[in-house]
Amino acid sequence: MSEKLWDNYNATKAYDGYFTNDNKLRKHAQIISSILERYGKDKLQEIEKNCQSTISARGINFRVYAANNRAEEKKWPLDIIPRIIPKTQWNKVTKGLKQRVKALNLFIDDVYNQKKIFKDNIVPKDIIFNSPYYVKECEGFSPKYKSWANISGVDLIRNKKGEYLVLEDNLRVPSGVSYMLENRMVMRDVFPELFTRYKVSSIHQYTNKLFNCMNECIPKKNAHPHMVVLTPGIYNSAYFEHSFLAEQMGIALVEGKDLFVENDNVYMKTVKGPLKVDCIYRRLDDNFLDPKAFNKDSVIGVPGLFKCWLKKNVGIINAVGTGVADDKVVYSYVNKMIVYYLGEQPILNQVETYLCHDEIQKKYVLDNLSKLVVKPANASGGYGIMIGPKASSKEREEVAEKIKKNPREYIAQPLETLSTAPTITEKNIEPRHLDLRPFVLSGKTNYVTTGGLTRVALRKGSTIVNSSQGGGSKDTLIVE
Repeated sequence: MSEKLWDNYNATKAYDGYFTNDNKLRKHAQIISSILERYGKDKLQEIEKNCQSTISARGINFRVYAANNRAEEKKWPLDIIPRIIPKTQWNKVTKGLKQRVKALNLFIDDVYNQKKIFKDNIVPKDIIFNSPYYVKECEGFSPKYKSWANISGVDLIRNKKGEYLVLEDNLRVPSGVSYMLENRMVMRDVFPELFTRYKVSSIHQYTNKLFNCMNECIPKKNAHPHMVVLTPGIYNSAYFEHSFLAEQMGIALVEGKDLFVENDNVYMKTVKGPLKVDCIYRRLDDNFLDPKAFNKDSVIGVPGLFKCWLKKNVGIINAVGTGVADDKVVYSYVNKMIVYYLGEQPILNQVETYLCHDEIQKKYVLDNLSKLVVKPANASGGYGIMIGPKASSKEREEVAEKIKKNPREYIAQPLETLSTAPTITEKNIEPRHLDLRPFVLSGKTNYVTTGGLTRVALRKGSTIVNSSQGGGSKDTLIVE
């Protein structure tokens, strides 16, 4: 083994994707290790540079909003050392994700229809009916195939034992899939040897599967359906993804002002006159979707859209009201939902969660703030998280006050050590913590991406992987 490359690599602090904790190479990492060693540091730096220029040339970017609300364009951060997962492991994860999303969809349908799960005292109804994402107007509605969350981004981590755990479910408008696809295109370009030496599962059928999923979810079939991606506009942080997906599927990217409603049908304005729209992949939150039904000040929505959907004249994915299951408090009940709706044991475990609105659990959390991670129940993007072991006593006091004031809005979890993988740094190759967001499509059938978006905390010791907070990404290779 070359002295320089793995010399100071320390895989003992977490489960590492390349090395065992006694610093032996894992079987699936042997090929790439030999490639990296043969290339050496200089050649890797050169690939890294090529990677950056390919990303610039392809215009792969995302937006971050600064404190003064100014948008800043940033280049997408991709680390060239991929994450490698054996296919046999991934098959189990796939089964677990399908099971989980199936139960979540049945739960949402039950919430708005029979409400059996509340009558049987499996989930307390208050936590749902007091949720900001519960949409009363959806009562009695059921979308085609009872599929509410058509696109789910489920965040997974691996704990110290290497076990995959679900960290959270993103069911409203999950983002990141375009970066998963772009990472692969860039990697094939700049690091082709990986794909000749490994048998890597393809991910490029995703946009095809998404197109089919939208097609399946059209409430009333017609011979020549029209589908669109509805974006809040160019200032949205995920606009790159909206335009990427529309282009890949060959369907129109529209803003609210491009659509109008007549006789409870939705039409797109075109130079040849109005065109009826059959399915909308919406990338804006419920609240902004229709100023007639929700936030009347919304200028990015489509007046009258919600009623068209209720009358089943248009499909909307993800369905309005899906957010009731996208909440860190509800997350703590998903294992019970799987047993309740499917009569099965959960295939994937999740992180133990303490609910601050429960008096006994709240007391435990307040007494143990220095050991726990506290998260707002409804925030995303890594905002508002307090990592107890790293927080100052002042930060812990502030969080304690917030919990006492509004217990329903907070949950706490033990600090799980996220797994690591080798990542290029200025000095050498070092382990960095990561998570993984696979995407699950649900319509008439369901589909899980082979791999997903691996997000990596680029700062040493950090576990915050969000790109908006300085994280990066890796290609995820599922290998035979």
